[in-house]
Amino acid sequence: MAIQNDPRIPVAVLGATGAVGQRLVSLLDGHPRFVLAEVAASERSAGKSYADATRWILPGDMPAAAHDLVVTSVEAALSSPICLSALDAAVADIVEPLQASRGKFVVSNTKSFRMKPDVPLVIPEVNADHLALLDMQPHRAQGGGIVTNPNCSVVGLAMALAPLDRAFGVARVAVTTMQALSGAGYPGVASLDALGNVIPFIDGEEEKIEREPRKILGRLVNGRVVDADFPISVSVNRVPVRDGHMESVFLDLKKKVSLDDVRTALETFTGEPQRLGLPSAPARPLVVRDERDRPQPARDVEAGNGMTVTVGRLRPDPVFDVKFTLLVHNTVRGAAGAALLNAELLLAQGRVATRAPVR
Repeated sequence: MAIQNDPRIPVAVLGATGAVGQRLVSLLDGHPRFVLAEVAASERSAGKSYADATRWILPGDMPAAAHDLVVTSVEAALSSPICLSALDAAVADIVEPLQASRGKFVVSNTKSFRMKPDVPLVIPEVNADHLALLDMQPHRAQGGGIVTNPNCSVVGLAMALAPLDRAFGVARVAVTTMQALSGAGYPGVASLDALGNVIPFIDGEEEKIEREPRKILGRLVNGRVVDADFPISVSVNRVPVRDGHMESVFLDLKKKVSLDDVRTALETFTGEPQRLGLPSAPARPLVVRDERDRPQPARDVEAGNGMTVTVGRLRPDPVFDVKFTLLVHNTVRGAAGAALLNAELLLAQGRVATRAPVR
């Protein structure tokens, strides 16, 4: 809970007892600009301490600062100016606009509002300028708004495509994903379905990956996003890995360039978070590895504290111009860390009041 002399901005976590909510609670522990002030969850958890309401599933112990916070309803009137949302879509449909209408900035992990024309779908290194869409939302009059981060596979794909599209133009993309079990939440996929098996279907996932990167890589023109014009073909798989979504990416470029040119574009990619020195931003958003058998979730998923996307196996392709494999930490850069970085960007842009209210 925020204390009287704490200069940090109080933050509420919506859906705090679930897997992504727990990751948000963990990432907020010791954060230099934000302090976890409120935790909200379902009515069955409301009124309990966070420790009593939560079965902690992350490595290590629950942060001590969260133990005694009393869980409130997600629909309750909250005092924190920022709400980091890990709600299920059915609940988010109602709760996120409600909290935004009360003057809160809701930074959402859920799919509910990603594709709405006036809602920014943001990866801060890629399209920080899309936060201007907040000014088009009906919540602006109350001082609030909704910002979304992408699907957990989309984050890695869009980050790898962004420097290539800027430098050379992307003409078409095909991608096959190998997605970790933690992407299904907790308890997620039944053990007898997951162990020793690959499931070649994740409901709604292919549609998100085909659609969302085009909005993220689109241009902001006269208060609306004009989507990027290249097609994306996707096939998804759930694999028996705990954390880390891998993607085999094949693409054609609008310019004929060398592999060295592609590598340089990937390696030198940075954005607003690095320029601003945001606390959760990795020094290198993309890392390119030369080993013939990397990236691997067991070895590379924690790169940049889970916020760096690792690219490897960069090589020519007989059908497309180039192909590579990428790895993204699906619950950090693909979910909780993405939302936290978006909140840091909101603060850096001066959209959030810097004076924390006394609790």
